[in-house]
Amino acid sequence: MKYINRRQFIQTSLGAGVALAFFRDFPELARSVPAAMKFGLVTYQWGSDWDLPTLISNCEKAGYMGVELRTEHAHKVEINLTADQRGEVRKRFADSSVICIGYGSNFEFHSPDPAKLRENIDQAKEYIKLCRDIGATGLKVKPNYMPPEVPNVKTIKQIADSLNEVGKFAQDYGQLLRVEVHGDITQEIPNMKAIFDQVTEDNVKMCWNCNEQDLLPPGLEANFNSVCKWFGDTVHIRELNEGTYPYQQLFDLLVGIGYSGWILLEGRTEPADRVAAMKEQLELFNTMVANSKKE
Repeated sequence: MKYINRRQFIQTSLGAGVALAFFRDFPELARSVPAAMKFGLVTYQWGSDWDLPTLISNCEKAGYMGVELRTEHAHKVEINLTADQRGEVRKRFADSSVICIGYGSNFEFHSPDPAKLRENIDQAKEYIKLCRDIGATGLKVKPNYMPPEVPNVKTIKQIADSLNEVGKFAQDYGQLLRVEVHGDITQEIPNMKAIFDQVTEDNVKMCWNCNEQDLLPPGLEANFNSVCKWFGDTVHIRELNEGTYPYQQLFDLLVGIGYSGWILLEGRTEPADRVAAMKEQLELFNTMVANSKKE
């Protein structure tokens, strides 16, 4: 993948945002534009114990187009890799049919301890460099908590300020900063909206995470519409045939805004044959997207 400079990156991001805004204002036109959503894997549990060659091979067997690597897992893609080792990771993906979408970190920016906050910011920047080196397009981070001893408004500002700092740094490496809707209290959509209302960097994007909190009043559609202008190119889901989350309604909404990014599976069950289970999830995904396009 060719690197893009900061100006090109921002122009691309702005163009996507304008398109999403246009489709929200004219939903009847959005319905006529098929969403080219792509399906991939997050190595949350399925894939956590696979080394990199096995992970890539199993994604190819299952027909998955991309993968988001998770930190501290058996594929061992971390910042301790040398320049040559990073190049080897990049080549493994380039020689396969699987795209390295990005890296899923645990960096968080809510701590009232200035030293801990600075450590998370600085380490996130090091993983931005890793993402660039291995051919990925972004780093996933997450707000994760609201310390009860700190006013929420102060924590929200601190998280947004931190995202802006890391996002600005990431622009020079051609990377997105993907912010997962995650954590106690912070995963409630009004709180995510409050954070993103203060985000100023165009490459800082929201990663919808399919939490039960999405369904709190005023409901999925209203919550989705309140933040979808900040969506990037990743959405996390769980198994499509488990639980009660209204995935068909979610896909209807995504098709409605012309979303063409990644739908990434975070498998949580323990199937005997994970590759077979991955294939089953891909089939369910294709059926749901096809049903959305028929409406």
